[in-house]
Amino acid sequence: MARIGQLLRRLSGMAVSLLGLSVLIFVISRVLPGNPARMALGAMASEEQVAELAAEMGLDQPLPVQYVEYMRRLFVGDLGQSLQTKNAVAYDLVTKFPATLELITLAFTFMVVFGIPLGIVAAKHHGGVLDNVTRFFAFSTVSVPSFFVGIVFQLVFGYFLNWFPITGRLSSAYSGEVVRTTGFMLVDTLLSGSLAAHADAWMHILLPALALSFSGMGQVIRITRSSMIDIEGQDYIEAMRGYGLPTWLVTDKYTLKNAFVPTLTILGLQYAWLLSGAFIIEIVYSWPGLAKYGVQSVLTSDVNAVVGVTMLVGVVFVLVNFAVDLLTSVIDPRIGLAGDSA
Repeated sequence: MARIGQLLRRLSGMAVSLLGLSVLIFVISRVLPGNPARMALGAMASEEQVAELAAEMGLDQPLPVQYVEYMRRLFVGDLGQSLQTKNAVAYDLVTKFPATLELITLAFTFMVVFGIPLGIVAAKHHGGVLDNVTRFFAFSTVSVPSFFVGIVFQLVFGYFLNWFPITGRLSSAYSGEVVRTTGFMLVDTLLSGSLAAHADAWMHILLPALALSFSGMGQVIRITRSSMIDIEGQDYIEAMRGYGLPTWLVTDKYTLKNAFVPTLTILGLQYAWLLSGAFIIEIVYSWPGLAKYGVQSVLTSDVNAVVGVTMLVGVVFVLVNFAVDLLTSVIDPRIGLAGDSA
C-alpha cells in the first residue's frame, strides 16, 4: 500500500507539473511579439481580414476566456490549426515527432554504449594514462557545443571525405521506394523491403545522432567515473576484496550496480535534454523533425504550434523522469518514488 501511495503522489506531481506548464506556455505564447493573425495573412492583408482571423482564433477575447477555451481543447486533443502549414497541429506533431524521436533515441544509445564503458575504464585506471585520456575526452565533449561538433562532422566526413550525406533523412533516389508506415525511417525502409534505402537512412542519421550525443556522453563518463571511484572506496567493497572475491565480480555486481543510480538519473535528464538539444542539430542537418518545426513556429508566431510542441516536449520530459524514478527504486529499493524513503 505504501508503494501505491508513493505512485499516486508521483502521478499527482506529474499532473501538477503539466498544468503549470500549460499556464506558462499559454502566457508566453500570448506575449510573443507580433500579431499571429497578421503573420499568417501577410503584410498585404487588410485590417478587416486580420481582425476576422483574430476573431476566429479567439485572440479578441479576454485572456481568462482564451485560457478556458485553450484548456478545453487541450483535453480533447484539439491543438488548433498551424498558421504556417495550414494543417491541424496534432497532425503535424504526429508526422514530425517520429523523426526527432528516432534521432534522439540513437543519440541516447551512443551515450549509453560509449559513455558508461568509458566511465568504468576511467575509474578502473584511476590516476593512470587511460583515466587522464578519458577525462580529457569527457571535458572536451562537454565544453564544445553540439552544433559546432555537427558542423565539423559535416565538413570533415561529409564535404572533404565524402563518406556521409550532409543533410536530410534519405537520398532522393530512394524516396519513391519507401512507404511511410511508422514515421521512423529506419523501420519504414525495412518494411518497404529496400535494404539499400535502409543503409542510406543509416548513413543520414549517424552524423547528427553522434554530434547530438557528444555533450551528454561527457556527462555520463564523468558521473559514472566519479560514482565508481566513490563506491570502490567503501568499506564493504574493501571487505569483499579481502574475502578473496574475484575483481570482476566485485566490480560488475556490487560496485557498478550501486554506482549506476546517479548515472541513471543523469541518463533520464539527458534523454529529455536531447529533445531540446535537437533544435539546433535539426537546423544544421535540415532534419525534418519536431524541433525544426518548433523553431519555425516561434519565428512565425504560430501560437498553436508553439503550444503543441512545448506541451509535447513537457509530456515527454515528465514521462521520462517518471520512468527513471521507477527504475531507480527498482535498482535501489531504499530510494522511494519522488524521493520518499522506502
